[in-house]
Amino acid sequence: MNSMLLILIPLAGAALAAIWPDRRTRPLLLPAVGAAHFALCLWLMAAPAAVDPAAWLAFDALARAILPGVSLLFLVCACYAASYLRLKEQGNRVFVAALLLVLGLLSAGHQARHLGILWIATEAVTLACVPLIHFTGTPRAFEATWKYLLVGGTGIALSLLGSICLGYASLHGGGSGDITFTALLAHGPSLSKAWVLTAWVLLLVGYGTKMGLAPMHTWKPDTYGESPGLVGALLAGGVTSVAFTAILRVKSVIDAAGEGAMAGRSLLALGLFSTLTAALFLLRTRDFKRMLAYSSIEHMGILCIAASFGSAGVWAALFHVWSNGLTKGTLFLSAGNLQRAAGSASMDDARGMSRILPHNSRLFVAGMFAITACPPFGPFFSELLIVRTGLTAGHPWAIGLFLVCLLLAFFGLSHVVFAIVDGRPRLKKPDPALLRETAGLVLPPLALLAASLWLGLFTPAILKDAWSAAVLQLFPLP
Repeated sequence: MNSMLLILIPLAGAALAAIWPDRRTRPLLLPAVGAAHFALCLWLMAAPAAVDPAAWLAFDALARAILPGVSLLFLVCACYAASYLRLKEQGNRVFVAALLLVLGLLSAGHQARHLGILWIATEAVTLACVPLIHFTGTPRAFEATWKYLLVGGTGIALSLLGSICLGYASLHGGGSGDITFTALLAHGPSLSKAWVLTAWVLLLVGYGTKMGLAPMHTWKPDTYGESPGLVGALLAGGVTSVAFTAILRVKSVIDAAGEGAMAGRSLLALGLFSTLTAALFLLRTRDFKRMLAYSSIEHMGILCIAASFGSAGVWAALFHVWSNGLTKGTLFLSAGNLQRAAGSASMDDARGMSRILPHNSRLFVAGMFAITACPPFGPFFSELLIVRTGLTAGHPWAIGLFLVCLLLAFFGLSHVVFAIVDGRPRLKKPDPALLRETAGLVLPPLALLAASLWLGLFTPAILKDAWSAAVLQLFPLP
């Protein structure tokens, strides 16, 4: 029942936000609900309860390995949102309610142990994000929202069709058609191989679209580019993680059906293609918000590459989910501050930001070094572990291409970041309200950067145990 509170508390908060009368105090619901959610996550993480194998929703080992990181990211973004919304004169009722709704649905998606519930939660998150993406109300934001819906709708259809195929694989193999993951794993060897392979392709493409893997990534640059910074942070570190969780759960079924080698090869190919595509786009982008979108595509590819290396690779991937989410949060929040002050996200218009917003500029540069795997931040250690795991698994050529992509991504990111923080400012009529670096706008990205540093240097044993338990759930010992 305690795990259900992770879903019910944010949903109750969303309902309360919808009827809250005061626009100025309504955003305070975000950190209040976020703090309660994170505290409950920590409690369940420290003292995990036994999970009923037949449960459709539960805080199982895989949820324990990822959901607390998503909750931490939401809490910090919620604290930032309280200051961000003070700068906006427009109403925030829908925005606050939608943010809390997203947290509740993400909690449901990570805890879903039934293929149908997983699909419903994942697609509901997609719809709940629509008012968040369109919050700025600009024509480009409207266009980005429609692209997000159209491309996401394709993913919705394919993942639903894949879920049906996996259920039919159980029926065709003599099972009852039960599509809980417990039942699918138990009947893995008897599942129809043809239907299993068909389901895997459809589900990988469907949920891969949600992750933003190339070539299904076309929604990401516009969506991340036009969304508020805190929305981009939650999309990159939260919404994509539930799609990755779905792929891990489905892959465990494919492994149980005896097709693990094929699933691993397809994940590796898709991951390398996404990483290379993102690296090439990073070399030519001139918009620092779109730059973060391509960086997210790159890191989704990294997760797939790691997951293709077996149990040790999945452990490294779970580590990278945390390190990428926290570091991306720093970049998105500081980028949002820079964009508001400059009035543009283009490096042609935003120049000399280190003189205008010195604290945010420093955070943006530090976040760039962190996300490009510079020590001693979290991504350095998680990506180093991925490299070691890939070499141990016998994929030197893949690791070689992976390292080349990381180098290209560093060149692309550093070119844009240093172009906007250096030089002479180009602001003609700056708004003094947007040039104030208040604690509410600076401390949240700083906290996320500190968390990324802490994760790299002092990865706590409780997290390592959670990741190991998740790997054991996905790859049960014979």
